[in-house]
Amino acid sequence: MEKGNSTNSRRAFLRSSALLGGGLMIHFSGLTRFSPAEKLGNIDLPEQWNEINGYVKITADNLIKIICPNPEFGQNVMTSLPMIVAEELDVDWKKVIVEMGPHDNVKLGPQFTGGSNSVRMYWRPLRQAGAAARHMLKEAAAQTWGVPVEEITTKAGMLFHEKSGKSAKYGDVASKAATVPVPKDIKLKDVKSFNVVRHSQKNVEGEKIVTGKPLFGLDYTHEGMLIAMIEHPPAIGMKLKSFDASKTLQMPGVKDVFTLKLFEDGFEQGGFDTRTFNDLLVVVGKSTWEVMNARKKLVVEWTAAGDTKDYAGGRNGKTERIVPGELENTDRQYQKMREFADKPAQQLRKDGDPETAFKNAAQIIERTYTAPFLAHNCMEPMNFFAHVTDEKALLVGPLQAPGWTEPTLVKLLNLPADKIEIQMTRMGGGFGRRAYGHYLMEAALISKKVKAPIKLMYTREDDMTYGVYRPMYTATYRAALDANKNLIAFHVKGGGIPEHPIHANRFPAGAVDNYLAEGWQIPSNITTGAFRAPRSNFNAAAEQSFLDEVAEAMGKDPIEFRLELLKRAKETPVGKNNEYDADRYAGVLKLIRDKSGWNKPENKKYNRGVAAYFCHSSYAAHVVDMVMKDGQPYVERVFSAMDCGIVVNPDAATNMVQGAVVDGIGNAFYGGLIHKDGVAQQNNFNKYRIIRINEAPKKIDVSFVQNDIDPTGLGEPPFPPVFGAVANALYKTLGNRLYQQPFAVPVTDKRAF
Repeated sequence: MEKGNSTNSRRAFLRSSALLGGGLMIHFSGLTRFSPAEKLGNIDLPEQWNEINGYVKITADNLIKIICPNPEFGQNVMTSLPMIVAEELDVDWKKVIVEMGPHDNVKLGPQFTGGSNSVRMYWRPLRQAGAAARHMLKEAAAQTWGVPVEEITTKAGMLFHEKSGKSAKYGDVASKAATVPVPKDIKLKDVKSFNVVRHSQKNVEGEKIVTGKPLFGLDYTHEGMLIAMIEHPPAIGMKLKSFDASKTLQMPGVKDVFTLKLFEDGFEQGGFDTRTFNDLLVVVGKSTWEVMNARKKLVVEWTAAGDTKDYAGGRNGKTERIVPGELENTDRQYQKMREFADKPAQQLRKDGDPETAFKNAAQIIERTYTAPFLAHNCMEPMNFFAHVTDEKALLVGPLQAPGWTEPTLVKLLNLPADKIEIQMTRMGGGFGRRAYGHYLMEAALISKKVKAPIKLMYTREDDMTYGVYRPMYTATYRAALDANKNLIAFHVKGGGIPEHPIHANRFPAGAVDNYLAEGWQIPSNITTGAFRAPRSNFNAAAEQSFLDEVAEAMGKDPIEFRLELLKRAKETPVGKNNEYDADRYAGVLKLIRDKSGWNKPENKKYNRGVAAYFCHSSYAAHVVDMVMKDGQPYVERVFSAMDCGIVVNPDAATNMVQGAVVDGIGNAFYGGLIHKDGVAQQNNFNKYRIIRINEAPKKIDVSFVQNDIDPTGLGEPPFPPVFGAVANALYKTLGNRLYQQPFAVPVTDKRAF
């Protein structure tokens, strides 16, 4: 049995308290109260659920409710996180009721969904909480029956004493259990005995999703709610000069038109207070249709914003950042990157003497890769409900990071945190876009201004032209070979707008004697933010494409070449701070080699590309099988291998990887957003190309490395290497390599370096 200490973990402070009417509640320092639950299926729920500071509730009728603390945007944490509790609690999963909890900064902390952190962060605390509850129930039964607690066993929400033949439901002793002290040393189950975790469970909201039940922010309604929309400048780098709303105010349903500032001059922003436009021109009315039509009647004059200043807080106090006022053009952006690529850059890591190695090399391979801005394109555009009064604020909608948003709301609304309630709806996609809460703050300020409940609505065009994109990147890779075709040096120099993509301590760092990583960046007023596997989504594409070219120059099989480097990194690693585990990295490569039948004759009909990558503590590898279809390259099959530790919910995990594969293929082929004089040239799906159903692979075969390692990341790790596998398969399909994304754009495009 494994033990977990419940007394000294900052993430897992457990405690118990009695429920009104009898019952048991367990939580750790991060679990939240919850609101009345809907009736689910044919279960006869109590009319009222007691609001408690916890996430496990057991009634006298043996109903068990588990609260999910983290926001849900399709990665299925509303199922997987409660499964972890249910496993250690030893209950029948079919009888568990799951509910999304509201934000509670004191008890739950940030409740952040992103960075592939949800399961990794909660794995141990949730197990400890479930195990503690189970022990306390056993103790209560032992006291009731006058027997040693060691003789009590549990199964599926029942307690048993074999010697006396006594049994009871958890609910029968729940009130008594609530008085039992929380144990200091909690015995956790042996992972090999799991019967909930590691077994596929259906999405707890699956029925609601397919039957169209209101789950999303766009579904939310409130008595007396008005609709608000914002007229943004037509270009990034412009601001409002003047407006005439006389025609707008005459339109049906319109209540008001006004301006307001999101952040006042000198406002000290938090780390995720990202926004593009600060001066807001707002139209408020009765319905979405009426407001959309009224907004078109605005007569607005815009002017150049010029250079502006942002102020950010941090450990070193308030800092100032100059935001350039230039109206950006994509052609000029690529020109700037070419210029910066030739300049000295910041050294991020250096092993050995790469300069001498390159000087003495018999052969040098050098390639440059580029990628454009990408829009997040969540299927549900940005929206948020707000009802702000002088005393309190209620905010409801899709948000990845309520804990990062709340401190800013406190300052903007001049309300204490305990007077601000944030309820999180299911998100219609996130990908990092909803980690930036400007739209929530906009909604709150609008509600405060009009003194009424409002829902702020973005159209697709609003969202796609607003900003907060995946940055624009480039990287130049160089490899030095000696006369015997041995790799003797490796150099990567990468940059971008407004950040560089380089992870200096990742593979192949640690596997090459002479290694150099450098980075540079160009400031811009085009706002960017986290995009599924930030930086890695470009870095993996370039790096894995380049490694295939190096393997070819050395006359080696691409998988075997990578395995040779990983063997070196394991046995005689170079340098320090290598982020990856060479064994686990090699493990996914070996698994994908076997599962895909990499060198089997029957697969020769496919043009095969392979790539592997480490990020967010996990390892992913893909083999892409490409053919020509209707004169175009088509990915017909994909084999995927993952090492993310223990897989909590196998079916959901498989779906996650399959979704990442389709997402990666689509972005690799088609993803790209360009600007002309600050104006995004793609403002909806008729102009911004995404993958279509008939372009998705016919088969995506997913395999997981089986081990007992605590779960690591899964939402993001399978995404980055898809780009590289596609690029390598394209080379074999077309006969020439492509170095600029999106790959479907003709290579004569002006972006070429």
